[in-house]
Amino acid sequence: MGIVYVSPRLDELFAIADRVSVLRDGCSIETRCISEVARTELIRLMVGREVSALFPKREVQLGEIVLELRDVTSASAGVKNVNLTLRRGEILCLTGLVGAGRTELARVLFGLDPIDSGQVLLHGSSILVRNPAHAIEHGIAYLPEDRRRHGVVSEMPLAANITLASLKRVGRFGWMDFRRERQMAVDYVQRLAIKTPSIFSPVSSLSGGNQQKVALSRWLATKPSLLILDEPTQGVDVHAKSEIHRLMGDLASQGHAILMISSELPEVIAMSDRIAVMRSGSVVAIVDRKEATQQKIIALALGPSAIEPRIQQSRT
Repeated sequence: MGIVYVSPRLDELFAIADRVSVLRDGCSIETRCISEVARTELIRLMVGREVSALFPKREVQLGEIVLELRDVTSASAGVKNVNLTLRRGEILCLTGLVGAGRTELARVLFGLDPIDSGQVLLHGSSILVRNPAHAIEHGIAYLPEDRRRHGVVSEMPLAANITLASLKRVGRFGWMDFRRERQMAVDYVQRLAIKTPSIFSPVSSLSGGNQQKVALSRWLATKPSLLILDEPTQGVDVHAKSEIHRLMGDLASQGHAILMISSELPEVIAMSDRIAVMRSGSVVAIVDRKEATQQKIIALALGPSAIEPRIQQSRT
């Protein structure tokens, strides 16, 4: 039996494939024996540029502090005594093991889980975010991890998805201005290079990468000053990942403060200005990008309790 296997996961391809065909923008680029192509060359064929273009990190002059957390604690979310700051133009990454509290902290900041103690300061003023609507009013946007369940409404048209969080901007006196909605949708389709037959196409008809761009467009339409991105490139192909990274660089250069949550260490190290490592609901270390290595981040995420038994064993 011959098998055609479709996947953006390169490790799987090298493990099971005999030959690999690269498609990009609806066109067949090249077909090769898997034994004759290196991983870096395969990425270049998929992206259309050198591998370095996958992580197009920009050096941005950082501005004033946008977000400051002082001993933020939420028992229901499992977040404990979190302290950190985030500046204009900065990409700060939250990383750690699954269950470390990264997404839970994002939910607290967006008003999905309550804060029990501590302070959240936005632009130097203490705020209490009670719900997502309140967060949006304060200029906080949150792109969730599960794109299909919480990021987009797949049955709705692209235009309606983009304006869903900013209906006040496309309405007058309680009535929808569909012309303004269409204009906003066309603007973000062009701005984020969303590939779609029409702004009226259902989001379910788009690729995963383009669905992610639609979800991101929805939050950019709210004009946020703080953008929380939870696993922004999870489940998208290499080309879409490169485009999303480019968009992040553009947003940072425009002055947005970006709090990125990621489990992919190459992405963490390449795209962040600083890295906040979480463990058991707390930030245990903040590492500058220039000092970060995968081994260092993993060691901090695991904690000393995971390392000490190995040390004891080596001593015996």
